Amino acid sequence: MTWSMVRSHPGPHGRLAQLVERFLDVKDVTSSSLVPPTEKLLQNMQISIVYEDDNLLVINKPAGIITHPKNTTDIQPSVTDWVQAHYPNLKEIGESFVASGSPMPRYGIVHRLDKDTSGLLIITKNDKAFLFMKKQFQEHTLQKSYKALVYGRPKESPGIIDAPLGRIGMKRTTQLEGKKLIDGKESVTEYETIKTFDKYTLLDVHPKTGRTHQIRVHLKHIGCPIVGDLVYAPKGWQKPDQLNRLFLHAYKLTFTTPDGKILTLEADLPEDLQKVLSMLQ
Repeated sequence: MTWSMVRSHPGPHGRLAQLVERFLDVKDVTSSSLVPPTEKLLQNMQISIVYEDDNLLVINKPAGIITHPKNTTDIQPSVTDWVQAHYPNLKEIGESFVASGSPMPRYGIVHRLDKDTSGLLIITKNDKAFLFMKKQFQEHTLQKSYKALVYGRPKESPGIIDAPLGRIGMKRTTQLEGKKLIDGKESVTEYETIKTFDKYTLLDVHPKTGRTHQIRVHLKHIGCPIVGDLVYAPKGWQKPDQLNRLFLHAYKLTFTTPDGKILTLEADLPEDLQKVLSMLQ
C-alpha cells in the first residue's frame, strides 16, 4: 500500500493547494434536478473537489447544502444536485434509499453531512468502489475528524463519550437513551481540546460510529453543546455575533482507496468559522 496526504486551503476563491478544483455556481447549472429545474434555485452553491481518481472523488461541502433531498419534491440545494449536474452517469451507483416512502437515487454518495455541517464528503464512481468504501464505514476503519466550537469546557479532555443513540417516538431528531428510546444503537465519540476561550472551547472530535446527529447529541450529553446548534443547544445561550450557523466542520478523512492507497485528506476551516475564532482571540 502507498500512503499520501492532501490538504485543502481556503482562499479568495476557495482554491485548493496541489489539486485541480471545480466549482458550481447557480449560473453554471444546466441539467435538471430530481424536481423540475425551474423549482430548484441553487443560489450561491460552491462545491470544490479535494481529491479525484478513477474510483471516487472527495468534495468539500459548504454549510447550508443538504446531502440528499428528503423526498422527490424537496427543492433545497443538495449535493445530489451537484453530482447530477457534473456526473450524471453516477445516478445508479450505490443502492437507492427511501426518502418519505419514495426510492431516491444515491448518485454514489457514500455517507452524509448535516445541512449546516461543512466539510469532506466521499462520492464513488462505480458500484465496486461504493461497496468498498461502504464496508470501511460499517467496520469503522475509516477515520473521521471534526472541529467543533462548544459552549463551556469539558470536565475531561481528552475524553470518550460512550452512549447509545436512537429516536424517541416518531421524532426525527436523535436523543440520548431514555424510557421511550427506539432503535438504540451503540455510539462512541472521542474528543480532545484544541484551544480554550472565555466562554467556549474548540474541540477535535473523532466519531467512532456514524449515527445521526451523533457528535451534536454526545457533546450536549457532556454539557458542552455545539455553538450555533439550533436543535440541541439550549435556547437563549449566547453565541459569537459573527456566527450564523452550526460550528461543526468535517476537516479530515483517512481511508484506503479501492486501488490500495492509504489516503489522508484535510480541508481547512471555512472563512466564516475562521473569522469567528479570530474574533474570540
